[in-house]
Amino acid sequence: MDLGGLFGVIAGLLGYVAVGVAMRVSGLLKAEDSKPLNTVLMYVALPALVFASVHRAELDPALGMLPAIAWAVALIGLLIGWLLARLLKLEGPTKGAFIMACVFGNTGYMGYPVAQALMGDPGLVRAIFSDVFGNTAAVISVGSLVAGYYGAHDVKVNPLKEIVTFPPFIALAAALALHWLPLPNALTSWLDALGKVVVPVIMISVGLSLKPRALGGHLSKAAIVAAVKLVVLPLLALGLGTLLLDDPQSLRVAAIEAGVPTMMLLVIMGQRFKLDTDFIASAILLTMVGAVVTIPLLQLLIG
Repeated sequence: MDLGGLFGVIAGLLGYVAVGVAMRVSGLLKAEDSKPLNTVLMYVALPALVFASVHRAELDPALGMLPAIAWAVALIGLLIGWLLARLLKLEGPTKGAFIMACVFGNTGYMGYPVAQALMGDPGLVRAIFSDVFGNTAAVISVGSLVAGYYGAHDVKVNPLKEIVTFPPFIALAAALALHWLPLPNALTSWLDALGKVVVPVIMISVGLSLKPRALGGHLSKAAIVAAVKLVVLPLLALGLGTLLLDDPQSLRVAAIEAGVPTMMLLVIMGQRFKLDTDFIASAILLTMVGAVVTIPLLQLLIG
């Protein structure tokens, strides 16, 4: 895809974000209204999209390399984030927020629509495997441990329970278990219709949730997060993918998933574990803006 096409894809997604921002600014919706939208996405639309896409896909054992790369990137990213936090002399909830913001990205909410827009269903299926078995599993397990260590809280978490009750994980497991079974056209059409709402609703929800005012006092630290999240980690994924993958589409997805903006779920985790949620919101906003440039450039670098 040429430069114009890449920016066109990103611009289309940002157009949905702009709708969310406009609805919040106009008073038609409030930031809190993103919560019911996210509930519909998490429990209905995303599982439908995951199930329908994976069930009809031609599965390749090589797909298992994408979660492996995602895990490697996450673990190395945690080390990078921890070292930078020490250099910056961050402490407690801010240190935990900084480390997690460096590593965990919107692999579902941003990765799915970008991968699907660039490569269609083959890209989407690869993004699903990378997200559910890679980034999401890492943030629920290792991420919860990091948040628990640095947060000012008394929350107890069972990572295994969190993973196996995660709706997209259940949908993915069901699609794999039933992959051999043909489904009625009426059912697949119904699932496809639900799945089609995912991209615009996700992006509108992102627009409702962005907090420009939160960026003020955190700009320098958020800029460091953006450099790690949008440049260092996707280049790391690109290097690992070049060594381990022989599929150009998988290589593109590995770079996309590693280089998406900071995960919006971290705000909820930050509230739960009493991390610095203002800093997390700042990192989300700055990485969202930066990704408009870095994602297309990285895809062009792949060729």
